[in-house]
Amino acid sequence: MNNFKALFLDIDGTILKQDHSIEASTKKAVKQAQTNGIEVFLATGRPLHEIDEIADTLQIDSLIGYNGAYAIYNGNTMVNEPLDGAMIDHYLEVAKQQQHEMILYTKGLNLLTNRTKEYVKEFINYFHLKDCQLYEQHFRDDILGITVMNVKPHEPVLYDLANENIYFSQVNVKGLEHNYDVIRENVNKGFAIQHTLKQLAIEPSQAIAFGDGMNDKQMLQAVEYSFAMGNANPELFAYAKYKTTSVEDSGIYNGLATLGIV
Repeated sequence: MNNFKALFLDIDGTILKQDHSIEASTKKAVKQAQTNGIEVFLATGRPLHEIDEIADTLQIDSLIGYNGAYAIYNGNTMVNEPLDGAMIDHYLEVAKQQQHEMILYTKGLNLLTNRTKEYVKEFINYFHLKDCQLYEQHFRDDILGITVMNVKPHEPVLYDLANENIYFSQVNVKGLEHNYDVIRENVNKGFAIQHTLKQLAIEPSQAIAFGDGMNDKQMLQAVEYSFAMGNANPELFAYAKYKTTSVEDSGIYNGLATLGIV
């Protein structure tokens, strides 16, 4: 068996099923990986202050959140890359013009541009977001991530800035496809993983990753053993070395089984 040392797992659509439950096989696979001495990381677009229950259930305390803008290992901050304040101003203006809404994430809060619209409520309810309040200008320089809501497929280009290399990653959840995470090409899950591996003296050939959405593409490129879930966005398969079964069908367990870890 290879000398694997790190395993990076997306949450929604990878660990969590559509009903927000975690398969017994996934819990078993994570536990076996940890028993084998593999450091397991959650690597998510979610804010870290909202994933405590999932982390506790799986006994994972190494975390990458906000699509790679913030990461911690053994209680130490490994990555902390807030968005540029001028970019926040631009996004707020475009969203207002286009009648979009946003959730802007800080280290401890989910900041809403509107809390009464139904599609905002649906998003909050689906992800069980708890620490929500309305956005205020004094949070401008603390934003680690953004989800733009009520966006049509042709509209992300409206947010383009000449000095910001970003892309919109569609939320890979049925019924929430009109929401998009804002991903920076230079700060993303792959960036956070590369930085973390370097700090821990772990080679990409000793690392594994599982994901299902286009916000996972750089993560899958950052390790040698990358798996796209069977339920993944079809565009993601081009970035993965392997395709495993779906989150509803023991995808993580079956993927790790092919590597001899379980």
